[in-house]
Amino acid sequence: MADVAAIWKNALPTVMNGVTGRGVWAALNAARPVALDEGVLVLGLPYQDGELAGHLRLAPTQRLIEQTVGQALGSPVRVRIIEGTSDEDYELAKRRDAEKRRLQEQEMAKLRAEMQAKTSWDSVYEQLSRRFAAVPNKSLAQNRARFYEEALELVAEARRGQANYDELGERNFARCIERVAQYVEIPNTMVALEVLKRTGEL
Repeated sequence: MADVAAIWKNALPTVMNGVTGRGVWAALNAARPVALDEGVLVLGLPYQDGELAGHLRLAPTQRLIEQTVGQALGSPVRVRIIEGTSDEDYELAKRRDAEKRRLQEQEMAKLRAEMQAKTSWDSVYEQLSRRFAAVPNKSLAQNRARFYEEALELVAEARRGQANYDELGERNFARCIERVAQYVEIPNTMVALEVLKRTGEL
């Protein structure tokens, strides 16, 4: 900590000479070096001066701090601004970072699953269209019945492989049921009944 404090003390005059504005000067004077962590200079602001953080996060100010401190250290440095000036404040900031990453990863996993599910049901929907288009003499009930049997198994197979039973997944499932019902001229509820029987849900 003593080294970080000394580096910041030596760099501060140079940084202040390179910026203008009372707000930036006040922010620089209030900032305290908290840590130098894997190439990141962590500067903290006392809670009562938290509103000054925006001045330190301005791109020109950050670049100047990084260049000045980086030259002193002889290696590239990034700057991070946190609330508080203690090691405990920094630990809290890192825990918040970890939680934010966890939530982001969770959201991304959910989005990937939704996209995968949608893609799967879109594929089923397209297959239903292609298979019905290939049915000869569609006006004949027996030919539509054969298609119906094939379509039920196709939709049931996709349903058995459905990973998420959320609203999006259910809507895409219902969309395929509706497509079958339109093709074979049967109420969609009856189509759903047959599919759910095949999947063991009824």
